[in-house]
Amino acid sequence: MKNLVRAYIRHCVPCTRYAATSKQQLMGELPACRVSPSKPFLNSGVDYAGPINIRVSKGRGQRSHKGYICLFVCMATRAVHIEAVSDLTTEGFLAAFKRFVARRGHCRHIWSDNATNFVGAAKELQILFNQESSMFKDIATALATSQTEWHFIPPHAPNFGGLWEAGVKSVKYHLKRVVGDSTLTFEELSTVLYQIEACLNSRPLSRGSNDPEDPVPLTPGHFLVGHPLVVAPDYNFEDASVSTLRRWQLVQRMVQHFWRRWKQEYLTQFFQRQKWNVRNLDYKIGDVVLLKEDNLPSAKWLYGRIIQLHPGKDSLTRVVTVRCKGTTIKRPISKLCILPITE
Repeated sequence: MKNLVRAYIRHCVPCTRYAATSKQQLMGELPACRVSPSKPFLNSGVDYAGPINIRVSKGRGQRSHKGYICLFVCMATRAVHIEAVSDLTTEGFLAAFKRFVARRGHCRHIWSDNATNFVGAAKELQILFNQESSMFKDIATALATSQTEWHFIPPHAPNFGGLWEAGVKSVKYHLKRVVGDSTLTFEELSTVLYQIEACLNSRPLSRGSNDPEDPVPLTPGHFLVGHPLVVAPDYNFEDASVSTLRRWQLVQRMVQHFWRRWKQEYLTQFFQRQKWNVRNLDYKIGDVVLLKEDNLPSAKWLYGRIIQLHPGKDSLTRVVTVRCKGTTIKRPISKLCILPITE
């Protein structure tokens, strides 16, 4: 009798709707830009954090206004670059991007959340990064002239951009403890953010050894300047008698040594999957699904029908296109609940 009751409940649409559960697909492989040696920040992710209050100038009685933090993270080395942005406009982002390129070099590919997933997602930010808006078209055109290609992750899928979400979390962790409730000027805020950037670029990428004879743990700073950014001053080697050729060979040897350690110590951490280790092949075109919304009860979730699958390189589907109320939207399968409705 128990088996009959369970089978009936599994095929009951109201029961499935009011006790809706979503599923996760098998964790996919890392993209090539995460596991291929490349120049730092050649492939980057970008995210916004804030808002944060910024003063116009020092002194009492000075009014403050909203400012934001623009974070760029390297996909290969996990190095971060932080810029303070005074407003959420096309000009503000392009100015931050130009400062980023001027200091870090050319960026070929850049990834970001879709508009609604940016931290502190204000209406202006949604308009700024909405693919249909004129602001985004102006930004995309300006980036295309510098041979930079912009990519978006699926909407409502922050796990696709976990790299820059972790960077934003780390920046907020230090910023709250350093600034607290104080209101800084733009110059003071930029100084604090640069120091936080140096601290984050000195964090170890792999677990350190207990042996004091082992080399210093690898950090993002090794790929930027050759050593961690937060270290004590070293001996001045300007007067040392080293020929140009030997010095160049030494630098090349150091770079190759860093990338070899990066492959042996850092990439090996991604071999094991602690979660999402089950294949899910239930989704197909024509299925009726519920669109999961975190701020609504399951009884108010919208109905939709899957009209297109977007399989990855491993032929597993993690993102689908759903038709809902006359519109088509993309959603990850973690935001969908299949209803037991058959044709």
